[in-house]
Amino acid sequence: QVQVVESGGGLVQAGGSLRLSCAASGSMFSIKAMAWYRQAPGKQRELVASITGGGSANYADSVKGRFTISRDNAKNTVELQMNSLKPEDTAVYYCNDPVSVLLHDHWGQGTQVTVSE
Repeated sequence: QVQVVESGGGLVQAGGSLRLSCAASGSMFSIKAMAWYRQAPGKQRELVASITGGGSANYADSVKGRFTISRDNAKNTVELQMNSLKPEDTAVYYCNDPVSVLLHDHWGQGTQVTVSE
């Protein structure tokens, strides 16, 4: 399991950008896949982007071309660069280890992203 602290959320206008950061701790971080999820009020949590230990990334169709996930294994961090933000991107964003999600469903505090029209 990876312990994480998310930061970087805030209030922005549509079309703006934010960069989220995830500071992680735990053993063998460099070989673990990591991911960003989000959850809007009244909706189920969804996978936004994932990245393997080797740096291969995948994205939800709704954010493809706008968001970029990256990692720095030396710093144990995972970033999510969000550009061209839309009101429908408004949600609490969480960083997590997908294996931990499946086995224990443990989540951190998340960081709020609000996009105004």
